[in-house]
Amino acid sequence: MDKLPTYSESPPVDLPRLARWRPKHRMAPIALTLCFISVTSLLLSLSQLALLGKQSVQLPLHAEQIQQKCNMLHAKPGPPSNFHQRTKSDRFAEGTRATLIRNASIWTGDHEITQGDILLDKGIIKFVGHASPGMFNKFKHLVTLDAGGSWVTPGIVDLHSHLGVDSAPALNGADDTNSLKGPVLPWLRSLDGLNTHDDAYRLSISGGVTTANVLPGSANAIGGQAFVIKLRPTAERSPTSMLLEPPYTLNGTHVDPTLPPRWRQMKCVSFFFLEAHVIIHLNHRHACGENPSRVYGNTRMDTFWAFRQAYDTARQLKEQQDAYCTRALAGEWEGLGEFPDNLQWEALVDVLRGRVKVHTHCYEAVDLDDFVRLTNEFQFPIAAFHHAHETYLVPGTLKQAYGHTPAAALFATNARYKREAYRGSEFAPRILAENGIDVVMKSDHPVLNSRFLLYEAQQAYMYGLPANLALAAVTSTPARIMGQDHRIGFVREGYDADLVVWDSHPLALGTTPQQVWIDGIPQISEPAVASKPASFQQVPRTPNFDLEAAAAIKYEGLPPLMPKKAKDLVVFANISSMFVPDGMGGIMSVANVGEGSVVALRKGVVQCLGAASACANEFTSEDAEWINLEGGSIAPGLISYGSPLGLEEIQGERSTHDGTVFDPLTGSIPGILTGSELIKAADGLQFAGRDTLLAYRAGVTVGVTAPSSDGLIAGLSTAFSTGAAHRLEDGAVIQDVAALHVQIGHSNQGPSVSTQVAALRNMLLGDKSSTRFAKVAKGAIPLVVQVQNADIIASLIELKKEIQTRTGTDIQLTVAGAAEAHLLAKELGEAGVGVILTPSRPFPDDWESKRILPGPPLTNESAITTLLANGVTVGIGILEQWSARNTRFDVAWAALESFDRISKEQAIALASVNLEKLLGIKPSGGLSDMIATRGGTVLDSEAKVIGIISARRGLVDLI
Repeated sequence: MDKLPTYSESPPVDLPRLARWRPKHRMAPIALTLCFISVTSLLLSLSQLALLGKQSVQLPLHAEQIQQKCNMLHAKPGPPSNFHQRTKSDRFAEGTRATLIRNASIWTGDHEITQGDILLDKGIIKFVGHASPGMFNKFKHLVTLDAGGSWVTPGIVDLHSHLGVDSAPALNGADDTNSLKGPVLPWLRSLDGLNTHDDAYRLSISGGVTTANVLPGSANAIGGQAFVIKLRPTAERSPTSMLLEPPYTLNGTHVDPTLPPRWRQMKCVSFFFLEAHVIIHLNHRHACGENPSRVYGNTRMDTFWAFRQAYDTARQLKEQQDAYCTRALAGEWEGLGEFPDNLQWEALVDVLRGRVKVHTHCYEAVDLDDFVRLTNEFQFPIAAFHHAHETYLVPGTLKQAYGHTPAAALFATNARYKREAYRGSEFAPRILAENGIDVVMKSDHPVLNSRFLLYEAQQAYMYGLPANLALAAVTSTPARIMGQDHRIGFVREGYDADLVVWDSHPLALGTTPQQVWIDGIPQISEPAVASKPASFQQVPRTPNFDLEAAAAIKYEGLPPLMPKKAKDLVVFANISSMFVPDGMGGIMSVANVGEGSVVALRKGVVQCLGAASACANEFTSEDAEWINLEGGSIAPGLISYGSPLGLEEIQGERSTHDGTVFDPLTGSIPGILTGSELIKAADGLQFAGRDTLLAYRAGVTVGVTAPSSDGLIAGLSTAFSTGAAHRLEDGAVIQDVAALHVQIGHSNQGPSVSTQVAALRNMLLGDKSSTRFAKVAKGAIPLVVQVQNADIIASLIELKKEIQTRTGTDIQLTVAGAAEAHLLAKELGEAGVGVILTPSRPFPDDWESKRILPGPPLTNESAITTLLANGVTVGIGILEQWSARNTRFDVAWAALESFDRISKEQAIALASVNLEKLLGIKPSGGLSDMIATRGGTVLDSEAKVIGIISARRGLVDLI
């Protein structure tokens, strides 16, 4: 998590240090066992003799329990040996009917079963294979589902989530992500802040997520203990009832001496117990790098000194315990006292005993190297480095960690949002896997909506991670990393009945659950299942990114991104389709371009298209550059809107920003600006940024950006070429001024919503000068209002009507964000108000966007289909500039979940001609940018963008 305030505090107390005891020799396991038995017997005999000679030494009342506790101090976690002999899950809900899933294509967690059956009963998987007729006749109320060949996988497992502690909608009363009481807090527990009313549980389940590791935030070096939960609602309605293998006690490492301990989880280090009578796997959260430095004003040196102090304190306590137990096991009870323990530090002691899964938030090489040295100094293993943006550059460093090589828990394409994430690469999962390092894809929910965690695996696969490892990265691998692979992460007999039936292959773009089971209980009451093409049932083909992956390593994460300019005459051959603007605000397919066609261009302008023979005269006498699209396509260039693309390079580094504009409602405007024009984004444009160029290489040729604002008035947006090197290049600035942007919503510090609407009314109706507000009132340029709430949108519709009544002008009004716009789809259509949905797949991030329309499988309609059905012009946008590169997948997704109500042409329009209309960008006609894709259309994940055609700039760029 990166929503971090600033805080300062006094340094931690350094407890006195005790002498250290270490064994000096290592033995073979058998010899060691025999020696232990012999020594124990001898010590017990001597203790009995000592007692005979010292009648004054009284045997403690709980001497046996003390010795049992001491004997268990070095026991390693794991399930009981008879775990898979269970006939009923400890999480089984009485009354749940047995379910038989027939004719399924099964991915088990490590391999495929072409066609098979699965029986769920008593909360566990009772059968996997090919069932014979009548095999399950004994079940009187068996629910049978014919999967019809659909894919079944284990439930999605999220190794890094803040579900329940960073709740949706975000409200001050439910923000329990970070404590600011100090940089080292191993005694805190995410369970103590787990909100059972988080709206995101249901949404995440609808994306196939069944289990999540809920971590504390990353404001602290050691953030506290994490807990693994199942997402389904329980009859008890309590946080504790959601725990996977709930602990015997939450207040210390108590054990049943007849059973092995179980793993605990910590963000960086801490413990908890899972199943009754046994120690559990505890996850512990640690953070290194920028986050704790920003919050506490520390340097990296300060943070790692805090780590070393904390671990030294835990080591002293561990050595006291070991010394105590040496005497207790020898029967030396005189003056022994109580077992040394400390509730604040006990979890960190268990880290040193190797009984905690340590999850470390760490990005770049310096921090990774620091932490690896820390593990070797204090001799504890790491479960995973999280975020881990530079792990692919230093795999050898990871392999030097104590005990074993930690996994890397990654985003697919989310990077460059702060300096330590700047060298992040989409090829990291592939490169790490090639180096034998476990790869996990995670959400960091709500940083990424965990409903779409599988999308992270799909992207990792597209960029080169093998299919089996990509699926494992969100199922079996995170289950193993958190120590729960004995019961989740696989489709195996005896495992928890956590399954997902998908509507297409799980690595196909837009795949959606048909049903989700948690503990054998179906979670979606009336699933809305869209029909997908038959080809989507097969594992998708992937483009070849070998050269790009090699360049990521060669250039240490910053490979050159500027494209290569092609020759003046370019011929794209073997084209299967072509899409172009139809001149009436839509997109059409070019009829005479089909399989095997060519398109010839001179300086980016189409000279001929169709059959090769018909265009022969265009290139026979010249040195043309031929490019084989292998059945690919040509389509309009896409537009990105909604993020500060082109105004900001690194979100977390203010020196890389254009900055924010002054807000007249909350502060005074400097005199030098009084009476002047509104702020123009064009004046602050930054070209050739990495997110901008990555977007260009992915087919986004135009960025539309408004000035950044924390108040009512943002200013005037601009349209610019994402592929230009600088502002003075021909065609770099496409349109100096596009639209006027304002934003209206609730704020903890700003004026009321009614005040904001009143101010907007006065500026539109009370200004008779030639300012931009007057131009909006005259309908000359669009007014784009950033707004989420349906009630505020309704006020804006009324304001539009009021202006028309009083002036006779029908202003161009667009609402952006618009999470609740679907509630007013009819009214928006009638009023001629356009909508830009930002983001295109909604999330109830705050109270104003609470009433979202989630789309399949929860609802038949999505916000996009609802608005389009009511005649609303719809565009899509993004929130952060790193995601601009994924625009083509966003529009493809909208079509895939539309039940065939959105055609390919309409999907492309969502991020091209529709945005032109909504944002006031004048159509370029024959000068519009186009993109060439190899191996498919711009909507296909199998396709690769290999060329940008720009008549406006007079060139063809090759990617």
